[in-house]
Amino acid sequence: MSHPKNSEIKAHVHNIIERNVSSTQEVLIIKKGKLRLDLYSQEKEYIESVIISAGDVVILPYGGHGLKCLEDVEMIEVKQGPYLGENDKERFASVTEEKVIINE
Repeated sequence: MSHPKNSEIKAHVHNIIERNVSSTQEVLIIKKGKLRLDLYSQEKEYIESVIISAGDVVILPYGGHGLKCLEDVEMIEVKQGPYLGENDKERFASVTEEKVIINE
């Protein structure tokens, strides 16, 4: 969002509304370091990889993903809940190094 000087967002609360969540979405905020983000389709097919680093923000609304730290990394991961731990995800084989396609 952007707002001009002296604009105001009026004080508010959010109404209690029952919501049904069918899949987990994530936001990654990279504070330090560099990593490779591997992106997959919902059917677990490799699509491509991107290099992300400090200051980057990534939204992962659907599909699969994997991360390989290229440097020491500090990041914030935000997910909507409730989060069910390992019951919330299905792990599958990552792309092999020789098949990585980096989109820069």
